[in-house]
Amino acid sequence: MGYPMARNLLRAGHEVAVWTHSGTKARELAAAEKGRFCATPKDVAENADVIFLIVGDTAMSGETILGKGGIIEGARPGTVVADASTIAPTTSREIGKALAAKGVDFLDAPCTGSKAGAEGGTLTFMIGGGREVFERIRPILEVMGKRFYYCGGPGMGLHAKLSQNLILSNLLQGFNEGMVLAAKAGVDPALMLDILDNSAAKSGLVSAKAPLVLRRAFAPAFSVKWMHKDIGLMLDSANELKVPVPLTALTHQMFQAAIAKGHGEQDICATIKVMEDWAGVEVKGSQAG
Repeated sequence: MGYPMARNLLRAGHEVAVWTHSGTKARELAAAEKGRFCATPKDVAENADVIFLIVGDTAMSGETILGKGGIIEGARPGTVVADASTIAPTTSREIGKALAAKGVDFLDAPCTGSKAGAEGGTLTFMIGGGREVFERIRPILEVMGKRFYYCGGPGMGLHAKLSQNLILSNLLQGFNEGMVLAAKAGVDPALMLDILDNSAAKSGLVSAKAPLVLRRAFAPAFSVKWMHKDIGLMLDSANELKVPVPLTALTHQMFQAAIAKGHGEQDICATIKVMEDWAGVEVKGSQAG
């Protein structure tokens, strides 16, 4: 998602210094859109007043910001760092404190909208941190997204994002079970989908993912492995806050089962394959290959 987000900033006329773990994508983007390639996050920080990052997990975020050659080594006082990654709220707060000691402002700014939202500049951001800092960089955020929710102090954007993904992943598990049960009973999957779309069970998730399942199209917009990571963060937060989340614990195991079966790199809707294997039925439309 970071590639199209940075590309949108460049095409909006901003000067953008770019870095990636592999280096390949950053070089490609810098060459294609006249950005500035940087060898390390430190180099980015030395060439930027506002820094955005979106990486895979908590450890990667911590290393990119606080590690050797990290953002903290190059950021000047007054710089704003906005982390769009979905990571542990507790760790995010610790990162913010470390940056604050150097006079650097920090926002947790996880986003949703998947690859299509990143490409179209229509992401939704959930913001945690200082409201004044958020308002200061909002014009830049508006190049990458269309909807913004200020959720409160440090870590609150992440708590909102994880809560959203908790509901999303559990809805997906319910969809998987219901569609497999209907298919096993002999209900046409396309008919079942039409019923869902015209009932109280209608949801944006079903409308977006069900047609892909029926076409057996599992190319990743949001992969199983990354949602599995997010569910793990939900469970950690629930444990810290002493909130029971029994359904989410089961969903976590179902995503683990999908990864064990080799579906980790596929889209989250591929989790239905676990239920299909157990039931001995496939949920597909008449035009599926």
